[in-house]
Amino acid sequence: MTGVALQLIGLTKRFGDVVAVSPLNLTIEPGAFVVLVGPSGCGKTTVLRMIAGLAEPSGGDILVGGARVNDLEPAERNIAMVFQNYALYPHMRVRDNLAFGLRMRRTPRDEAQRRVQWAAALLDIESLLDRKPGQLSGGQRQRVALGRALVREPRVFLFDEPLSNLDARLRTDMRAELAALHARLNTTMVYVTHDQIEAMTLGQKIAVLKDGVLQQYGTPLEVYDHPANLFVAGFLGSPPMNAVEGTVETANGRAIFSAQGIAVTLPTVLHRGPATLGVRPEALQLVPGDATPVAIRCAVSRVEVLGNEVLVHLAGPGEGRWIARVPPGAAPGPGTTVGASIDPARVHLFSPGGERLR
Repeated sequence: MTGVALQLIGLTKRFGDVVAVSPLNLTIEPGAFVVLVGPSGCGKTTVLRMIAGLAEPSGGDILVGGARVNDLEPAERNIAMVFQNYALYPHMRVRDNLAFGLRMRRTPRDEAQRRVQWAAALLDIESLLDRKPGQLSGGQRQRVALGRALVREPRVFLFDEPLSNLDARLRTDMRAELAALHARLNTTMVYVTHDQIEAMTLGQKIAVLKDGVLQQYGTPLEVYDHPANLFVAGFLGSPPMNAVEGTVETANGRAIFSAQGIAVTLPTVLHRGPATLGVRPEALQLVPGDATPVAIRCAVSRVEVLGNEVLVHLAGPGEGRWIARVPPGAAPGPGTTVGASIDPARVHLFSPGGERLR
């Protein structure tokens, strides 16, 4: 596939004096699975609603397949949206819910039946076609909502936090089903979530938003390994990146980051003066408290055993708080004094304004 499936050019949205979405520029290729992720209130659902035609932009353009659709009604945009609350008609059978949109578009009956059967087979809900939504589980209702979008055979699918009402186990199952569905259909999908796990596991590319402003756009690994700023570094990753403010000084051609009780030699001299050092929990290597040399010495304040990994919460030096991720069986006990070594190649450095330096 070549070309552009969806393009947002300077897209903005204001509610009175409140800017919900600052000028947003985003280009999405055909067949891509793109996730808009960010905290509640960051503008991601507003972006989705403007694409769908459910909210009017305050400025900018929306192009679908290269054609401007700002002035088209939702039904004319060749876009299908799956809502957070499923929005099924409770008095209709599943087959009628699936076919409702097609009937509104005056799709011939035989063609509508073909699409309904195709979607039901694809989503394994053929046995549910004569039930009503009240007789379905949450996962089954979600499949029906997906099917109602599928039968339209749209150019772009939009998903507004579709798994948020499901329990943790079912969310995991549905993530796998959505990924498999995208692989089979190879249709452009734009997915909104505040769940970073969904973003990292589903998205071929992710767009991180904060206060209506795009912070970074790239593959999940690009954004995780090379966060553009401190917000992205702290938002993506569970637990988030450790961050400590300090100063970078140079001596004998080397750059050394220092803070209270902390000293880390940096691979290159990129900056001098105040800076913030970022270290992912998996990049902290714990050693006995009397080992030398180490970057920091801390007291173990808490240990969280998660089965396949252990999170060790560290206090100090000073008022610092750190989290290290270690394998099972390798965690020291609470109250233990430990050292932590940091691989200079795995640190992140941010300017006083929060922008990435390396």
